Amino acid sequence: MNIVMMTNTFTPHVSGVARSVADFTEAYRRRGHRVLVVAPEFPDRPADEPDVVRIPALQNFNGSDFSVVLPVPGPLNDALQAFQPDIIHAHQPFLIGSTALRVALERDAPLVFTHHTMYEAYTHYVPGDSAALQRFVVALSTSYANSCDRVFAPSESIARVLTDRGVDAPLQVVPTGIDRQAFVAGDGRRGRQAHGIPADARVVGHVGRLAEEKNPLAVARAMLRVAEADPRVHALVVGDGPAAAELDAVFAGAGLSHRLHRPGALRLPALADAYAAMDVFAFASFTETQGMVLAEAMAAGVPVVALDAPGAREVVNDRNGRLLPAEADSADMAAAIQSLLALPADRRVALDQAVAETARAVSLDECADRAIRAYQDCLQQRRQSGVPRHVDRASARGDWHRSVRRVQAEWAVIRGMARAAGRALTGGEDARAGH
Repeated sequence: MNIVMMTNTFTPHVSGVARSVADFTEAYRRRGHRVLVVAPEFPDRPADEPDVVRIPALQNFNGSDFSVVLPVPGPLNDALQAFQPDIIHAHQPFLIGSTALRVALERDAPLVFTHHTMYEAYTHYVPGDSAALQRFVVALSTSYANSCDRVFAPSESIARVLTDRGVDAPLQVVPTGIDRQAFVAGDGRRGRQAHGIPADARVVGHVGRLAEEKNPLAVARAMLRVAEADPRVHALVVGDGPAAAELDAVFAGAGLSHRLHRPGALRLPALADAYAAMDVFAFASFTETQGMVLAEAMAAGVPVVALDAPGAREVVNDRNGRLLPAEADSADMAAAIQSLLALPADRRVALDQAVAETARAVSLDECADRAIRAYQDCLQQRRQSGVPRHVDRASARGDWHRSVRRVQAEWAVIRGMARAAGRALTGGEDARAGH
């Protein structure tokens, strides 16, 4: 198959979505499929990127880690014409997601959409953030999903959320999966040396973007409590973002900056070494759809303490870590971390076994195979429906079909936005859209 992956974020930007797109792209190519990635330009991107089309974008939109894609139809249309896509896969509903919808309709190609993110948790990056804006975002993403041939949810929790919101397009759970061997290969001693952590320290770790929606200050306060109670404890926080300075201040205020290690964002293999350097992984985000970093930590052999939320509850339990109630505070999280650090050797063996079992259950290869089967199913349904997949560009009838599809595409985008705005401003029940 010829698969087009359209995304607002991609390497070298470090994020869960960027990593998901990159991992699936490589997994598909290993299976003999062609993949064209359409993504924004980012600083320091690789000079040689086969089958990647970069679109100009505004970087670090409104203080965030995100880019705003600028429409450049000419070069993209040329690339798509040469590629002849079978499947269009959108990884966001906004910005480049609208382009993906237009492309799919114009080219009679099935559109698949992965709902990676709880988008309403990111409205604070937009001027005028409000409850109405959050309802609008929920309704618009729901309307977009209902314009697609298939919707991928990264977890069962998110699938239930989408159904409750009114998504009635065919929906299935397709986690990103992890390259387990890459994280099993991490070297904890090397990771500690790289970040100036004593070999005999007890290390509480965290990986993720340091931004308000990820709740990193709750993790930092729990880490500080544990560090204050035990002079052997050090904190290793991998990632960067607008909340970094506040996190530093938590430890500085207690005079323990020397026990906080913040190397910034890391990539493999250094990321695997950082995970392996940890004794316990702490996580407090409520906005995850899958919790990839939780699975990565477990692949590296690290138990997890997390708050009960979508993405976390599918991965963490009291066999492989501690899943705390959503309302737990930093004292509760600190106590859970301390309980894992204090486990006797015999109970630690059972914990390590459960951690390894969880990691084995989330394989990138299995998830890629599941996605490919879904693509094939979409294509089969499209063939059975009798809708022509390609139209002769030279014929007048082809010109007519393309014009009709272009109008349909524009109308689908406008209709979705109008319905979403109406729901948001009237406070429609559950902000349902798409009906």
